[in-house]
Amino acid sequence: MSKIDLAFDSKHIWHPYTSMSEPLPCYPVKSANGVKLQLEDGQELIDGMSSWWAVLHGYNHPVMNEAIKAQLEQVSHVMFGGITHQPAVDLAQKLIDIMPSNLECVFLADSGSVAVEVALKMAFQYWHAKGEFRHRVLSLSHAYHGDTFGAMAVCDPANSMHSLYGDYLPNHLFADTFTVGFDEAWHDSAADNLRELFKTHHQELFAVIAEPIVQGAGGMRFYHPNYLKVLRELCDETGVLLILDEIATGFGRTGKFLACEHAGIEPDILCLGKALTGGYLTLSATLTTRHVAETISNGEAKCFMHGPTFMGNPLACAAANASLSLLDNGQWQENVHRIEAQLKRELLAPLKKNPHIQDVRVLGAIGVVELKQSVNQAHIQEYFVENGVWIRPFNKLVYIMPPFVTSKEELSQLTGTLVKLLQRDDFSKFVL
Repeated sequence: MSKIDLAFDSKHIWHPYTSMSEPLPCYPVKSANGVKLQLEDGQELIDGMSSWWAVLHGYNHPVMNEAIKAQLEQVSHVMFGGITHQPAVDLAQKLIDIMPSNLECVFLADSGSVAVEVALKMAFQYWHAKGEFRHRVLSLSHAYHGDTFGAMAVCDPANSMHSLYGDYLPNHLFADTFTVGFDEAWHDSAADNLRELFKTHHQELFAVIAEPIVQGAGGMRFYHPNYLKVLRELCDETGVLLILDEIATGFGRTGKFLACEHAGIEPDILCLGKALTGGYLTLSATLTTRHVAETISNGEAKCFMHGPTFMGNPLACAAANASLSLLDNGQWQENVHRIEAQLKRELLAPLKKNPHIQDVRVLGAIGVVELKQSVNQAHIQEYFVENGVWIRPFNKLVYIMPPFVTSKEELSQLTGTLVKLLQRDDFSKFVL
């Protein structure tokens, strides 16, 4: 096998959030197995990122591999317009069985961002079918919902990576920053801003959208479940649809199968992605209620106006079915609880008083270290690779979100490498 041409890659291939004129270093992966990435030179890195929060069961998993191989020998792709197939039917059935009981109708699309686009279009078309023109969404400060234009419009306009596009995007509403953390004492006045926004604007809202419990790329913030309870109550009182974006939090990452279970609520529309296929292929699902689906279908358009080319891709559906079968035995719960306890021992305790740290927080299989300064991406990435781990920080956040099958020893290497970095005398060279 020929070596990857890194010079060509650097000159011609655009990587996520990376400059073409001054690209960041890129590390050539040759293979992956379990929770380890093998570089071209033979060095192994323990993956602390689950390949952007998607890989649950590890790489090169025999059950996942076999499911995709078997499907490949039957049909790898077929249009979903006027055609159906067993992997899609099986996946829809599995999702309906394990998701909140009010969600009966499933739309299978390409990616998390598209799932959000679909959810927003569903909510908008629902009100159109009812004969009402509603043009705004209520979102949250520090929200992040994806990189496509509809999704960007409901990302925090000031604190997200999309502020550049502000003049191009619709003018939606954003609630104040949440002030009560996940495990802090709740006071009801914390939700007064939500109540005031509903009181003033509910007649122009076609939806509310939220990442339940954990706000991801907008700051890895953990907030109190009662905020979600208040949102559900306000939506019930006014008829506004509640969209929950579980793309990053779904499938056990926070210690519950869905993060909204921490609040004991159900959405009107639910977005899934990332770990849906166990990290093997891109696929998303947007689920909604029978009432929403039939209201849309009985409206002027007589159908839902969306249909991606690779909708319901059989290979991706087969991967998702295999991943969900691996979650069936419930071992993910034991693994996530084990990871959470270890992250608390190995991050919270040694780092709470570190002078470089603004905050350190843990929930489920998520460990977040918030620094006082933004990282020097190239230097900190080099350090992690030299020490045999793959951790990809952004801005002031260095976080660990490992696959659920990560062993105690592998997790200790991830946490130990991070703690040693923050205790170095020359730590200043790793921040800006």
